[in-house]
Amino acid sequence: MPVHDDRRLFEFLILEGAQAGLSWSTILHKRAAYRRAFDRFDPRKVARYDGRKVRVLLADAGIVRNRLKIESAIANAGAFLEVQREFGSFDAYVWGFVGGKPRHNRWTELREIPPRTDESDALSGDLRRRGFRFVGSTICYAFMQACGLVNDHLVDCFRHREVRRLAGGGGS
Repeated sequence: MPVHDDRRLFEFLILEGAQAGLSWSTILHKRAAYRRAFDRFDPRKVARYDGRKVRVLLADAGIVRNRLKIESAIANAGAFLEVQREFGSFDAYVWGFVGGKPRHNRWTELREIPPRTDESDALSGDLRRRGFRFVGSTICYAFMQACGLVNDHLVDCFRHREVRRLAGGGGS
């Protein structure tokens, strides 16, 4: 479903990065621990984390204790705040990659869904240019799916119709 809340967008971006190399269910089961460990995904707080906080996070068995992923979440918080300053919101920035409304795909089988697209390539490249880490094209496409920028629900899924209705049936 389309997400337009900056804090939720930050949460999804961090969780998608944490998922790299792992199953989505692993991160889904750790979501509550991530919310607690990362101050409910307040990017202002996360951007101020220091070495002591990194050590605390590395000791937290509730999250993925990978130094690179933890440090990238902190760096991404700072970059996220810069995007907010430049565009007024992260929402305005990220939705610009799909023209402001969800792209509606018409997949009939899961195997049809691509791991990345031209839009996720563009988002990934721009995020990297802005200093974000753990934002490869596949991670960005998963983020776009999770936040409803692309409607990749199979056409026979009730959510496909709901998302189309919410968006006024537009998109590709």
